[in-house]
Amino acid sequence: MGQILAIDYGKARCGIAATDDMQIIASGLDTIETNHLLTFLNKYFNENKVDEVVIGLPVDLKGNVSEVETDILKFIEEFKKEFPTISVHRFDERFTSKMASFFISQSGKNKKKRQEKGLIDKISATIILQNFLEQKTR
Repeated sequence: MGQILAIDYGKARCGIAATDDMQIIASGLDTIETNHLLTFLNKYFNENKVDEVVIGLPVDLKGNVSEVETDILKFIEEFKKEFPTISVHRFDERFTSKMASFFISQSGKNKKKRQEKGLIDKISATIILQNFLEQKTR
């Protein structure tokens, strides 16, 4: 069994999280500049067995998709060409940034660390992945 990787995709940077090989625990990996994402994934997939990728679906409270969705769909096309054997799933990422900010504030991090966008993206990816895992086991 391989890992499941989650991507909180953004125009400037993407938060990345991955499971352990047993697909039980989601952990934040890194924050990558979006224009380096495929390079990062190529290297990561060469070093780790990854079965599936979950990409956040950015929707608002009314169910409308965000404007970044166009970029995400282009990325998914490129991803499927580059990595045709890896399954791609989408998962509603509503509230993940707010939840990530809350968790960071509760962790005792100083104000500068709490406002670090990269940390929020990485934790958002972890929340997306954890929620995906919980839904998968239902």
